[in-house]
Amino acid sequence: MIQNKKVLILGMARSGIAIAKLLANYQNEIIITDLKKQEEEVRQELESLNIKIVITEKQEELIDNSLDLVIKNPAIIRTNPAVLKAKSLNIPVINEMEASFPLLPKNVTIIGITGSNGKTTTTTMVYEMLKRSGKEVYLGGNIGTPLASLIPNIKESSILVLEISDHQLCDMYKFKTNISVLTNLSQVHLDFHSNSYETYKNTKKKIFNNHNKEDIAILNKEDQDVINLTEDIPSSKLYFSSKEKADAYLDGHDIICYNDKIIEIDDITVKGTHNYENIMVALLIAKKFGVSNEIIRDFLKEFKGVEHRIEFVREINKRKFYNDSKATNNKSTIIALAAFNSPVILLMGGLDRNIPFDEIAPYLTNVKTIICFGQTKEKIAQFAEKNNKEVIILENLEEATKKAYEISQEEDTILLSPACASWDQYPDFETRGKEFKNVVNNLK
Repeated sequence: MIQNKKVLILGMARSGIAIAKLLANYQNEIIITDLKKQEEEVRQELESLNIKIVITEKQEELIDNSLDLVIKNPAIIRTNPAVLKAKSLNIPVINEMEASFPLLPKNVTIIGITGSNGKTTTTTMVYEMLKRSGKEVYLGGNIGTPLASLIPNIKESSILVLEISDHQLCDMYKFKTNISVLTNLSQVHLDFHSNSYETYKNTKKKIFNNHNKEDIAILNKEDQDVINLTEDIPSSKLYFSSKEKADAYLDGHDIICYNDKIIEIDDITVKGTHNYENIMVALLIAKKFGVSNEIIRDFLKEFKGVEHRIEFVREINKRKFYNDSKATNNKSTIIALAAFNSPVILLMGGLDRNIPFDEIAPYLTNVKTIICFGQTKEKIAQFAEKNNKEVIILENLEEATKKAYEISQEEDTILLSPACASWDQYPDFETRGKEFKNVVNNLK
């Protein structure tokens, strides 16, 4: 437990503010810093808790030997000058989730879900299935609610379902789950990991930190990188597969879990192999907690997916708009493109993470036009031209959305699937997705 310590918190995003407020209850001296001035309401609340706020671009100047601990926002890269200075002074650097972990009540079962793709959908389904069965269950992590915000409400012997990103796993050491999921692995976020896929994979492996044979690892049998990475973990392993028999698998039109036919895919609202794999993970967990097939089937018949992930927005004059703002890498955009058979106008663009787009090329069959925007617009334009696709270059998403509607024809799909992070023009992918939906909903 962090108590009677001097703590510096780097970053005033949701997790930074949440952990500052939580630790203020434990006689800590807390300083929180950010590059940008915060809203007055936030400032007043933090200052009322005796939390000192420092807005500066030279955060490394706040690091000295008087500090006991640094808690950093997951988005802050490990080569940040403040982080490097803290480590040079042997000051521990952790994140909000690691700092919150010791404050959990007794006997809480923690389910941690990570992977290059599918985290949010899988986490949502696990939570909803457990909730519908009457379990005392909480949802948080990278999906939106920091663990620190949940701590005051979590009860003993309850269940905690957390989406955990590679950015969060970087700074975890004592944190431990009871059930860990690794959905899949692909070369994403490499800019954050010194352009090293090995570093990225080993960071993901930390989801199994501190496991023993009593803990469960749920793994993708079809992903060789996942299989190789987890070869030496001590967890009890469960596997899912869309191609062959496993603890949960796809058998023709049926999803089987623990040798029991759970549901036919024709009865599932969300479609696509990637969604069936996400469902298999959720089933492996739900059945461990005794959730009935009836509850599972009723949920899967109703579940339409998560916001910003191939989310249907609206149909206008026989043109369908889909919001896939959460597609911040090539693999996510590939999954989205594979979901459509109709002609597609594809909206791409965002932060340049020095990743080429070539692996998307084989999935452009139904794409008639690519409209690019943001920092990567010129790079995407070159990619489109190289693959003989019509391309339009614009500055921002609003212009791109309006142009897509202007040039579209009946039965076209207009798909926002950026294949890039949002941080060149937006604070997060949610804000980007909401702007897209607002523009679409205001079209005549």
